[in-house]
Amino acid sequence: MISLAEVRTDDMIDDGFIGRSRAMREVFDQIRMVAPTDSTVLICGETGTGKELVARAVHRLSARRAQAFLKCNCAAIPAALLESELFGHERGAFTGAVTQRIGRFELANRGAIFLDEIGEMPLELQPKLLRVLQEREFERLGSSRTIRAEVRLIAATNVDLPRMVAEKRFRADLYYRLNVFPIEVPALRDRPEDIPVLVRHFVREAGHRMNRRALWISPSAMDALVSHSWPGNIRELQNLIERSVIRSPGDELRVRLEDLDDDAEIGSGLDGRTLKEAERLHILGTLKKAGWVLSGPRGAAARLGVNRSTLQFRMKKLGIERSSITNEVSA
Repeated sequence: MISLAEVRTDDMIDDGFIGRSRAMREVFDQIRMVAPTDSTVLICGETGTGKELVARAVHRLSARRAQAFLKCNCAAIPAALLESELFGHERGAFTGAVTQRIGRFELANRGAIFLDEIGEMPLELQPKLLRVLQEREFERLGSSRTIRAEVRLIAATNVDLPRMVAEKRFRADLYYRLNVFPIEVPALRDRPEDIPVLVRHFVREAGHRMNRRALWISPSAMDALVSHSWPGNIRELQNLIERSVIRSPGDELRVRLEDLDDDAEIGSGLDGRTLKEAERLHILGTLKKAGWVLSGPRGAAARLGVNRSTLQFRMKKLGIERSSITNEVSA
């Protein structure tokens, strides 16, 4: 049996980052390098890799740490409302604008703003963001008064922005203005040596919340966790460990290896397929198992270890519709 004792000091990277891999130590070295500079940071990586954790670390290690850190997910807010959310509006600026609203850039003045899923920002709004980055000024919707805001921007994306630029779906000038200091967050499958450390950490967290005490895990279970492809990355691992703690009334952490095996049938091994094709097939298979239910504890999003909005975004990007499942999963 393998001990699940609390995370040791030598398993911690500076500032609370958990792991021992060279890849994550390099990420933190980059954070420590750029944090004091006030430069714009672009964090790239797959869904669930911890891009927001990186953004918060950049802010926490900066001279702005005592000021506001506001976040906004560009994919979670309807395009028609995103401009108001970021820059504010005056009363009567549009139907339903019954009061004045102060936008997040104004609220974050002298602090930092984190724009997640920046690739989903509408093209028509991108020039206004570019102006804020270059001139530090903007106007609220419905107003001609220019407002100045000195805000550090940290952005994140899980899509290929250079490809979007080439396809005219993202402005080249904005991309180059964002890409001052890129940080690539590695996928969990690319740092398997961190998985045992993360398992111990998530067991401790979940155990404290639920008053459970899992102390051991079998070597076969740990081997299965280390060898799994983790399409949902850290979020998927955390959700699995939380479910396992719930199912473990005693000292041994009970991990349902058949769940990982089922996922592996669809998601591991490309068998000549591209990564995009493998991801598409994996999501289709999970949707079939979940009966095309996206949310809830048995829904496809929970099974994949991602948020419902993220799953919907990936389905749209991959062209997944319910009518497509019959032929593609059986292929």
